[in-house]
Amino acid sequence: MRIGVFICHCGKNIAGVIDIKRLTSSVSELEEVYYATDYVYLCSEPGQKAIQDQIKELGLTHIVVAACSPKMHAATFAQALEDAGVNAYLLEIANIREQCSWVHPHEPEEATDKAFELIKAGVAKVGQAVPLQPLSVPLNRKVMVVGGGIAGIQAALDIANGGFEVYLVERTPSLGGHMAQLSETFPTLDCSSCILTPRMVEAAKHPKIHLYTYSEVKEVQGVVGQYKVKIEQKPRYVDPVKCTGCGDCTEVCPVIVPNEFEQSLGGRKAIYVPFSQAVPLKYTIDLENCLNTRELVVCDQCYRACGPKAINYLMEPKEEEIEVGAIVVATGYDLMPVEDLKEYGGGLYPDVVSGLEFERLVTASGPTSGVVRRPSDGKIPKRIVFIQCAGSRDPEHGCAYCSKICCMYTAKHAFMFKHAVPDGEVFVFYIDVRAAGKGYEEFVQRVMEEERIAYLRGKVSKVFQRDDKLIVWGSDTLTGMAVEIEADMVVLAPAVVPSKGAKELAKLFKTPVNEYGFLDEVHPKLRPVESSAMGVYLAGAAQAPKDIPDSVSQASAAASKVLGLFSQEELALEPIKAEVNLDNCDGCALCVGVCPYGAISLVQDEPDGPRHIQVHKALCQGCGVCMATCPKEGVNVAGFTLAQLREQLRAMLK
Repeated sequence: MRIGVFICHCGKNIAGVIDIKRLTSSVSELEEVYYATDYVYLCSEPGQKAIQDQIKELGLTHIVVAACSPKMHAATFAQALEDAGVNAYLLEIANIREQCSWVHPHEPEEATDKAFELIKAGVAKVGQAVPLQPLSVPLNRKVMVVGGGIAGIQAALDIANGGFEVYLVERTPSLGGHMAQLSETFPTLDCSSCILTPRMVEAAKHPKIHLYTYSEVKEVQGVVGQYKVKIEQKPRYVDPVKCTGCGDCTEVCPVIVPNEFEQSLGGRKAIYVPFSQAVPLKYTIDLENCLNTRELVVCDQCYRACGPKAINYLMEPKEEEIEVGAIVVATGYDLMPVEDLKEYGGGLYPDVVSGLEFERLVTASGPTSGVVRRPSDGKIPKRIVFIQCAGSRDPEHGCAYCSKICCMYTAKHAFMFKHAVPDGEVFVFYIDVRAAGKGYEEFVQRVMEEERIAYLRGKVSKVFQRDDKLIVWGSDTLTGMAVEIEADMVVLAPAVVPSKGAKELAKLFKTPVNEYGFLDEVHPKLRPVESSAMGVYLAGAAQAPKDIPDSVSQASAAASKVLGLFSQEELALEPIKAEVNLDNCDGCALCVGVCPYGAISLVQDEPDGPRHIQVHKALCQGCGVCMATCPKEGVNVAGFTLAQLREQLRAMLK
């Protein structure tokens, strides 16, 4: 065995703190190390070539690279080893950047000592490593896209146009998502419906796309290439095959309830379509608000009015299992409820509305036919105050992040109001304007200057009602003056938050979420659309607040990852899997219950023979929970065996 150690400077990221010369000298004196050297950027092509040259020239058999996190470049160095003729699993990465120089920038001596200990541990571990070979498994070339907003539609169309079948699952009765609720889109002021609805129709009619609206994912099993998914189709109580979308049923329905699509600013019947351009244009009975129940039918007016007899009060939920090789998650976003923003009058005064509610008020197809009216009395407001960052960038509301879209849609709303009410006045409270997108800054400047919108840099402290007016107390931090504005309406830009049910879905897909509940990617720069669950990709605002161009771009990026995956004949899986030691396993089955992937089962080779566990390699993710649970060392994870971990610890404790 000949162990080579290569230490990276990473520019000044590592070398700016750690004494590379002293570290290299100390490492080269380790008894197990055959060769040690350093290089400015090992991840660069010359850096990789330097490793390969030394492998060939010195006959190195095991390699330790001391550099950044293995999440960054482990695959890069593994490929370099393979190209030089060394098995990729005879590589160990010692993370001396994130775990050393970055966290100890003011203690260079101690950081250098710690780097030495990490490398020493890596040398000890790689000394116990054995060559491993990837596993080949069959690949199912179908994909499920969860979420029927613009990101999900784009991903589905891109994959379907690549020639692969797509199951597009949407929990509401129609495709479209939040984009269907928008009037116009910034900064070009294109009609949102004119952009979106053709894509909705294209997705619904595409021969490779199987549409599952009003459906939810209930169970996910398996791994990349071989997922089995159970989808529940909720009962519409209207046969979608027979329904022609004529609307005769809704005209006779006696029940009127708040319309969710109109943000409760208008009403809908108990039998409804979410909006007139819905895809599919099939009616749904809202049984929670219908006069009928599952047990008792007291009203049959819709049944009598329906010509094709599509109404079926006895319809039951239907469960279907599909098999796919990959999943794209595009579950979108919600807005923080205005009721959580009581300091701004949210939930207290009817004329304090959210940006999405205002969007419906200015939309030609909205509840007021595009005429901006106050919800309280229907009067046209003459003075409006917009409050940005309502809940966003505010740790007290649990949302320290920027919601990204608020600055732009507030500018759009101000523009649209001034065109609808030319003699109206608009005030916008902002912390700072973030307009980083093509044409965004120009649009904001146009709104400020041409429309003469008053932008006040500062925060609002309180909104309260005086007679029929809303009083806004705030401060202008540029002048240092307190500000009081008497307004007819206040429009909040609430924080963008993960969509309802996103966390539960993340658990099904075994994908992590961040502290705010958005889905986490593997790496924010190098693998921004991949989740840590192989074969599960992210698109749109499920990952973080995004505008439409970013959502569409990311959806196409996720689709390209799926197409790349499906270009393979067979799928190569990492060989880092649990392995059973039959000499030690006594079939106690403690590991069976703790395995989060259901990859371990208890078997008995002969009727009266001893029981032992069996690992399903395709399901195993190599997490090691079984190994940590077993009291008898009956199971090991390849590449992270107990022997390797013991040697690693011993080296560090010497």
